[in-house]
Amino acid sequence: MHVTFLSPPAGAAVGALQAGSGSGSSSCITSSCGVAAVMMAARAAVFRWVSEDIISTHYLTNRFTLQTQQRCGFRKVAKKVEPKKGVAEEAELNEILHKKGVAPAPDPPTPHVPARSFGRLVKPFVFTIGFTGCSFGGAAIWQYESLKSRVQSYFDDVKADWLEKIRPQKQGDLRKQVNQWWNSLSDGQKTVTGIIAANALVFCCWRVPSLQRSMLKYFTSDPSSKALCWPMLLSTFSHYSLFHMGANMYVLWSFSSSIVNMMGKEQFMALYLSAGAIMAVLAAVCTKMPEAKLAIIFLPMYTFTAGNALKAIVALDTAGLILGWRFFDHAAHLGGALFGIWYIIYGHELIWKNREPLVKMWHDFRSRGPGAGGNGSI
Repeated sequence: MHVTFLSPPAGAAVGALQAGSGSGSSSCITSSCGVAAVMMAARAAVFRWVSEDIISTHYLTNRFTLQTQQRCGFRKVAKKVEPKKGVAEEAELNEILHKKGVAPAPDPPTPHVPARSFGRLVKPFVFTIGFTGCSFGGAAIWQYESLKSRVQSYFDDVKADWLEKIRPQKQGDLRKQVNQWWNSLSDGQKTVTGIIAANALVFCCWRVPSLQRSMLKYFTSDPSSKALCWPMLLSTFSHYSLFHMGANMYVLWSFSSSIVNMMGKEQFMALYLSAGAIMAVLAAVCTKMPEAKLAIIFLPMYTFTAGNALKAIVALDTAGLILGWRFFDHAAHLGGALFGIWYIIYGHELIWKNREPLVKMWHDFRSRGPGAGGNGSI
């Protein structure tokens, strides 16, 4: 850096000093004024030098700092706030629609989620209690009518056998073959035949497109549906999978003879409709006859007791319910099994054996009529 120390006033003072000394005729006053002028010029020169040096040093320092920040990347860049992608696109779309004079589409309505309340369970609970009572009450009346008609059916059978002997035999009579097949079935198999037919009919209805809405509403158990009562009954006959329906109907057919011989067809039907599951029938038989030998259809060589089978099924469905498995409807299976166990241990004593007042009331109602014989009917 080059700095000039002599300014024009300083140079003029030096020239005046040289001229004065050369002439030799200056007075003391003139000499004193010259010395003062030289000192002022020197002071001005020093002040100018210091000022220029400070200004130059500050400029170079700022320049070096700016170049260093730009070269090394130490300079902080202001963070640019970018709107969210969805918000930006929505704002841009609204702006375009506004320019075209088209109102933006309203926001989709938020779906209404019904609040979970125990009030929704009151109606299904009342329906369950009422339907269970009606099922066992109807079964008691059905049993009474069956016992009453046995005497009359005995004479009808004698008459039918006599007519069959004198009637000429028909070859290839389809009706006769059906009757022979029907008579070869046990009482339990005859009872569950109607249940199997009902399940097959509902299975076919699932394949009709125009019935899908009604099937979903009334033949599936959906807690969020408005229909909560009738689906608990109708879903008993509903199977969307052919394999599921076939497996359940095979189990029902296999245990039908044992359960009907143990309970009677009337009590069995009440249990089946009230429990709403094949598992209730299976659990009832296993609880009543825990030492009975069972086997799996695909593995007939391996046998096990009914009691052990029931324990395994309850444990499997409990684990599936807790862990959230989706293989089967574990809640329905577990509920049906528990109901079947409860009915064999307690329910039979509490419900079925206390049906006599209802049967007596029905007997009095059926015995009214003209005449004193007590056999009239209305």
